[in-house]
Amino acid sequence: MARIGGRNSWIAVPAGMLCAAVVASLVWLALPMIPVAVAWVGDTLRSATAPRPEATPVQTPARTAADGGAIDCRTLYSDDLWNELTWREGSLLNQSMAAPATAATAFADAAAPEVLVTCTWRFDSGGIVTTLSKVDADAATIAEAALAGDGFSCRTADAATVCDRTRGAVLEEHTLRDGLWLVSVETTWHPEDYGPRLDHTVWG
Repeated sequence: MARIGGRNSWIAVPAGMLCAAVVASLVWLALPMIPVAVAWVGDTLRSATAPRPEATPVQTPARTAADGGAIDCRTLYSDDLWNELTWREGSLLNQSMAAPATAATAFADAAAPEVLVTCTWRFDSGGIVTTLSKVDADAATIAEAALAGDGFSCRTADAATVCDRTRGAVLEEHTLRDGLWLVSVETTWHPEDYGPRLDHTVWG
């Protein structure tokens, strides 16, 4: 067998053995990672073919009420509105099952609410009373006519009947949707967008 010109066997043989030793060392070092690599490939293939789980719906007070769960004042408020109320000077909260504080007593009697929670806030100046109740589904159909007769301005949006009225220092807001009635009576102090912010928390 003819030799390749310029090749020195005294250098080639040790170099070949050194390369083989390096390759063997790399293989030996890689052995513990083989099960990990196999598992990673398997997980990747399974995640690519497995159906994605459905997103869990947000548990709003409306959903809790529909499921028969208990509701307290803290669940009615977003964090920012809760902080705004609790940090108000002289803030004091009383939670109860008291009847709605609405001046629209005729509608309240007709709606026959099942009170879930009433949150009565007292401040150094003014106060707010908010009540969430269960009502019959047809209460929303009579709300607009009944409340309009008491001087409320009503509108329908996003499957909800919303009515409000301001008399002097008192702002009263009603929202009826999905068999629930949310009513707030604000005296002297009216947090910005109090009613819409509550609606967003309660129904999402």
